[in-house]
Amino acid sequence: MVHDSKRVIVVGGGLAGLAATVRVVEAGLPVDLFSMVPVKRSHSVCAQGGINACNEIARQQGYSEYMHFDETLYGGDFLQHQPPVYEMTHWAPRIIDLLDRMGVPFNRTYEGQRDLRLFGGSLFKRTHFAGATTGQQLLYALDEQTRRAEAAGHVSKYEYWEFLWPIVGDDGACCGIVAQDMRTMQIRSFRADAVVMATGGCGLIFGKSTNSLICTGGAASRCYQAGAWYANGEFIQVHPTAIPGADKLRLMSESARGEGGRVWVPRTEGDERHATAIPEAERFYFLEEKYPKYGNLVPRDIASREIFDICVNEKKGIGGGNMVYLDLTHLPADYLERKLGGILDIYRKFAGEDPTEAPMKIFPGVHYSMGGLWTTYSPQEDLKGMVAGAPNSMMTNIPGLYAFGEVNYQYHGATRLGANALLSCIFDGLFCGAGVATYVGDRTTKAADMPASLFAAGVTQEEAKMQRLVDSPGDENPYEIGRMMGEEMTAAATVVKTESRMNAALEMLHELQTRATRLRLSDTGLWTNQNLSYARALVDMLRLAEPILLGSIRRKESRGSHYRPDYPERDDEQFLKTTIAEYDPTSGRPRLHFEEVETGLVPPRARTYGRVEASADPTPSPVTSG
Repeated sequence: MVHDSKRVIVVGGGLAGLAATVRVVEAGLPVDLFSMVPVKRSHSVCAQGGINACNEIARQQGYSEYMHFDETLYGGDFLQHQPPVYEMTHWAPRIIDLLDRMGVPFNRTYEGQRDLRLFGGSLFKRTHFAGATTGQQLLYALDEQTRRAEAAGHVSKYEYWEFLWPIVGDDGACCGIVAQDMRTMQIRSFRADAVVMATGGCGLIFGKSTNSLICTGGAASRCYQAGAWYANGEFIQVHPTAIPGADKLRLMSESARGEGGRVWVPRTEGDERHATAIPEAERFYFLEEKYPKYGNLVPRDIASREIFDICVNEKKGIGGGNMVYLDLTHLPADYLERKLGGILDIYRKFAGEDPTEAPMKIFPGVHYSMGGLWTTYSPQEDLKGMVAGAPNSMMTNIPGLYAFGEVNYQYHGATRLGANALLSCIFDGLFCGAGVATYVGDRTTKAADMPASLFAAGVTQEEAKMQRLVDSPGDENPYEIGRMMGEEMTAAATVVKTESRMNAALEMLHELQTRATRLRLSDTGLWTNQNLSYARALVDMLRLAEPILLGSIRRKESRGSHYRPDYPERDDEQFLKTTIAEYDPTSGRPRLHFEEVETGLVPPRARTYGRVEASADPTPSPVTSG
């Protein structure tokens, strides 16, 4: 047991945060858990399709943990450090077994085995699922474990509290946080011997996304401005199948294609017939024709670019617009309800049509950030995994400050394979949470013994920021600036990027940063003031948008989700490297440098997924052993 005067703070109530909480408590440390919403409403609840892992059924197909490792590297265009990916993919079967014992209702075959479905980037069934609400089921299982620890007095929950700033001591180590009660608006400091950031992605920087509206990236930005490095910000995943909406985008999971969904448009441009009236011969199944080996299961970046090309460049979208069909109508309705009921209900509710009777209309939408806070690790000597319990496992460059889950850049490289997100979140919490306990146990200085003035200064800093916003006599509407930022970032730095367009966006971003110094709040009260919370986050989003955009400009190649027609080829000699942004508090601008990537296990190779124009047979043979 670690001394009971030591404790850990976990920021974020999603899967990464809950898994970390459970693991740290098991190591004998109390945890303060902070979340802007009740933990059961964290964004992990929106994950739909499944979680990847090799099991005995997958092994009977010829699959292996090593192939999962290889697929993840290939999907990420080899931009990941390989030891963490090796460890994660080899831990995956144990994680599924653990979740099963926790009571997650995974779909079963008629023989009682855990069912598997196909997912993008693989020719093997290796994705475990609970209908189309997998994230919700996993989150509820881990929440039960967290509540058990809470009932035993080992976890203190701070729901409806917003993280504002990390507190860093004179020794350069993180020793607590400043946070705000979103109801009373009270700002307080909290001591901790280690802080785990598990705050998810930054979708709101792009305006509309499939993320929850609390996914601003504000917490990551505040750590970045406090000195933590931000890595690979330019790699933003655009999901190929989302429902366009006036307020946000709603995901139609990759599981729809994994269960047999087909993407198509009418072969005749401008064909205005209803989808069900267009015969099979007059439909263009463009993914199946261009990628015959993978078809509709090519990775998300490839599918998104192909849909973008069909709609924007070739003008062959439905009715000439920016939509294509995702068709499930050829599959039995009872089968669809059993496997995909969750997303079918979402489409019925928001689109007003039944996907079992008419094809869904979808278009790509911002979905995930492969980039995040820079973290480190200790590799095994042979590079096959990480050292278990190492105190630096997923620690940022600020000692004692960790990043788990989507806010950690480490596992997905240039494109995340579908159903690897839930795995990486839980793996971070379980495997790297042990490293947090090691770090706290080894630390000789306790946060409880640090001077009160250090924590008071953090509160004073954040109260001053709040008061400036409340008292500001400016003339700028924060929601209007947020809309402009989102539209500009989406247009310049998502599916297709060009230097001239990104430079124009960078100029506008600087202009918006200046305008954001003159915000005027519509609500100046100090009780549940969401206007204040958004305006504060907006300033931080504008700061984080800059390394995302600048990294996209500096990376003069195409790799995974980062596609530049002005530099259409991957350039390993120059850019098989991590982009690292450091915040300069004097100028308010990022300083960028590059870090070599550890590729000692699998040499990089061309990433084509068997596109027929590439060569006669460009798809590499599956690797079956390590």
